[in-house]
Amino acid sequence: MTLSWRRLRAGRRAAKEGETGDMELTIPNHFRCPISLDLMKDPVTLSTGITYDRHSIETWIEAENFTCPITNQVLTSFDLIPNHTIRKMIQDWCVEKKSFGIERIPTPRIPISSVQVAEILSKISTSSHHQNKDDCQVLVTKIKALAKESERNKRCIVATGTGSVLAGAFSALSNSQHHQNVAVLEEILSALTLVFPLDGEASLYLGSPASLRCMVWFLESGDLSQRRNAALVLKETAVSSDHDHQKTDALAEIEGALEALVKLIKEPVCATSTKASLVIIYQMVNSSSSLSKEKIKERFVEMELVSLLSDFLVDAERSICERALGVLDRLCGSKQGREKAYLHALTMPVVVKKILRVSDLATEFSVSILWKLCKNETREDGGVVVESLQVGAFQKLLLLLQVGCAERTKEKATDLLKALNIHRERLECIDSMDFKQLKRSF
Repeated sequence: MTLSWRRLRAGRRAAKEGETGDMELTIPNHFRCPISLDLMKDPVTLSTGITYDRHSIETWIEAENFTCPITNQVLTSFDLIPNHTIRKMIQDWCVEKKSFGIERIPTPRIPISSVQVAEILSKISTSSHHQNKDDCQVLVTKIKALAKESERNKRCIVATGTGSVLAGAFSALSNSQHHQNVAVLEEILSALTLVFPLDGEASLYLGSPASLRCMVWFLESGDLSQRRNAALVLKETAVSSDHDHQKTDALAEIEGALEALVKLIKEPVCATSTKASLVIIYQMVNSSSSLSKEKIKERFVEMELVSLLSDFLVDAERSICERALGVLDRLCGSKQGREKAYLHALTMPVVVKKILRVSDLATEFSVSILWKLCKNETREDGGVVVESLQVGAFQKLLLLLQVGCAERTKEKATDLLKALNIHRERLECIDSMDFKQLKRSF
């Protein structure tokens, strides 16, 4: 089998002929992976004696194929033994064919095994248990480096239960004076962000009072990287358990926690940390126990989160917009939240604008917010109902019913149209150009 590489004619030949030629180059068959038929970059040999490229055979095995692709023999072992002889021959051949545009394949690093990972994790557990922060930090740094080395390493590290061991170490070192263990705790937080999603055991460790207090401390006092990592790990902790309300209630009781989360929105570190903060806040105002949920909402409203989100939504990108609308919807479920929304000039225009503009989820939240604000309006002049008409709510809701939406959203949209229709005759419609680019889903 041959492959063609197009190369420019070099030197005087190029000057004379001034054109590009096709040169045919034959790759030796024993340099090709039997699966992909491409030049092998990391040749490994199976227990059947057949050599494949590591990526191809790993993909084959991960697809639950437990036989050798060539011999069809059942694999008695899944160990992949590096074939250094073939690899060196391929590298020499690449150097020899350099003039054809062939680049020498780099010498691959041998992937880490689950046994090696387990050995490192055992040392991390021991060192953290004995409060040996220096040794623990060195070991965690090693795990991080291995995870970043290759995707294959990362999968092996995650599958070996690294998340729960790191979380246990974080909890153990947080129980002591965490101010003295900042360096190692920061390193553990950074490593944890590489092994998401976290399992239930890791969530339990990170949901301990000591761990939560430590992460809040990083949110309040850490640098940009520390605040980002703390927010990401807190988010994973909040959403990875069936008992979310216990963790969110405990988090809300920690002094400065709510203020630190709001600060991540007001003074964003990066889009990822902003999303994480919004997810945590949503969990707190949605998954907490009934009594604490209302108290948490009141505290967020007092921090001017409603006004902040209204401003934030003006030019927020899609995923952030969905999360911000979700939080705003929950806050508007309280009287104090609605009062703040009524007072902010951007609330109605922004919420109406997001209908049919961002995503189905954003539309669902927007209609829900609009419904809560309009149905709880007490002023005789119509107040927000009239305002929503002026910014085009009636036309958008009609279009939403025509395009189609979820049943609960449809019920709220219908209910809103009835309320809006009372005031419609004395107000002009908005310019229909607002919907010019909208495409129906059918």
